[in-house]
Amino acid sequence: MAIKFNDFLKDELTIVEIQKALDQGVITSKELVMYYLHRIAKFDQSGPKLNSVLEINPDAIFIAEALDFERKASGARGALHGIPILLKDNIETHDSMHTSAGTLALSSHIAAKDAFLVEKLRKAGAILLGKTNMTELANGMSSEMWAGYSSRGGQVFNPYGGRSLFVGGSSSGSAVSVAANFSVGSIGTETDASILSPAIQNSVVGIKPTVGLISRRGIIPFSYSQDTAGPFARNVADAVLLLDVLAGVDESDPATHKYKHIPGVKYSDFLDASGLKGARIGIFIDATEAFLLSDEYDGRLYNDAIQTLKDQGAIIVENVDIPSFSRNWSWGVSLYELKHSLDNYLAQLSPLSPVHSIKELIEFNEEIGEEALKYGQDKLKQRVGLSNTLSSPDYLNSKLEDLYFSQEQGIDFTLKKYNLDAILFPSYTGSTISAKAGYPSIAVPAGYKKSGRPFGITFAGTAFSEGVLIKIAYAYEQATKHRQAPQLKP
Repeated sequence: MAIKFNDFLKDELTIVEIQKALDQGVITSKELVMYYLHRIAKFDQSGPKLNSVLEINPDAIFIAEALDFERKASGARGALHGIPILLKDNIETHDSMHTSAGTLALSSHIAAKDAFLVEKLRKAGAILLGKTNMTELANGMSSEMWAGYSSRGGQVFNPYGGRSLFVGGSSSGSAVSVAANFSVGSIGTETDASILSPAIQNSVVGIKPTVGLISRRGIIPFSYSQDTAGPFARNVADAVLLLDVLAGVDESDPATHKYKHIPGVKYSDFLDASGLKGARIGIFIDATEAFLLSDEYDGRLYNDAIQTLKDQGAIIVENVDIPSFSRNWSWGVSLYELKHSLDNYLAQLSPLSPVHSIKELIEFNEEIGEEALKYGQDKLKQRVGLSNTLSSPDYLNSKLEDLYFSQEQGIDFTLKKYNLDAILFPSYTGSTISAKAGYPSIAVPAGYKKSGRPFGITFAGTAFSEGVLIKIAYAYEQATKHRQAPQLKP
């Protein structure tokens, strides 16, 4: 028997629209959860089988019911009260769900406590609906592994093109689940491009914040220097409402301590539809032939985006130069920091865990062969013999060079030289330099190629410039309304 849902739920809804309906009794949070579970069953786990959701929270309906009762008794806690959210599978939750980063070795791992960002979501009244699939170990497993694949969860697929389109990595499940309307929003993580890339590929908004804006505690690590969590949503406003809750100081995470000295910020205050007026935006394009001819680029759509910025009152500085953009970046930081951080993480797991080091993880995978090693594990093997003291000259020099060339000779140099508020990149081409700098970026939909493949743009800035980027991205989105829902068939 087909389950009937409130007609109100048939369209993609914003958080503000949902909260209004919840307050008026048009829908309940329990109905929301049931609706999303229905869509997951119909389109994610069967039908087109997008495979973006790895695990469902068995308590989600109970949590929703409790929040419905609380709303009636004392009102909503805030914008996220009763809102279903999905989490990437490398974010720890102390409940009935597992946290595995897509590995079979950690498929039974129950975290000892919530990640700091999870604590904040629960306190805000969000409903943790489940965990999303991801590129295994955030792409720390194999150089041959397809983006969006994990041994535990299989391959994530793009809702706009199924098996034929790139899905982006490594937060692919988080982006796809939002694009396909399996939740209101989701949380992903990024070391380099892991939020921006899947946001672009799946026509959603992704915010990669300044490293230290959101606590890293409780996230299976990749890089101390570059790791951050960030929100996905179908529109800028929803992503910003999530960011408002996620941001904050965690005494256990030194990266967040600088945030203590930044005046209190409510990022939703920057949602200004006229935010492009007078904004100075530098236009960057990787002019290499390989990029210009790639599927990542569409000159017509990029030029349309630039014209929109002009039409909305932005001051455009064409063809800005970023001195270090095309340098031969060292990858010593991610090489050594994954070894150190992942070994430390695994060492602290329960004695019942089958692995407590990268060495043991490699051995575990080899024991079960093809089940865990469809694409091999050369990235793990590359790191297993490295020192875990982070004292190697190669590592230290790489870390210093990354900061100098990405900040002083990169983003900050260009912003200062041209007196810019932000830099515009086609697709997610600015992800590496921003990631190495630890600086924020926002990816937004910018139309669709003739093939139907989504195209997007990225606004990037300096440390803690999220407010400026939000004004620009929101004004652009409101002027264009490019996003279209994917046409899914059972």
